Amino acid sequence: MKRVLSLLSALALLTAGSAFAGAGEDLIAKEKCNKCHTATTTKKGPSFASVAKKYQGDAAAPDKIFKALKSGGKVGDEDDHMKVAASDADLKAIAAVVLSSK
Repeated sequence: MKRVLSLLSALALLTAGSAFAGAGEDLIAKEKCNKCHTATTTKKGPSFASVAKKYQGDAAAPDKIFKALKSGGKVGDEDDHMKVAASDADLKAIAAVVLSSK
């Protein structure tokens, strides 16, 4: 019985972690963020990794990225960013993926 519970617990942890990461990445694909951004290289816009590095140690970073996605417009020194028409939860998931990029 202990073995079954241990296996179920491990499976639940793996599923929960991959579901969150997968959901954010699915949203990035759905919203066509990869048209201008990639995980590690600069395209039309900065890479997710360079954005994560820029905001490293900034506790307000998730909120800043969320606001940039929600409202669009000028983002720092970068070109204008398009407004992303998604739910607040989806925008927060996208911001989490971007900030976890390396």
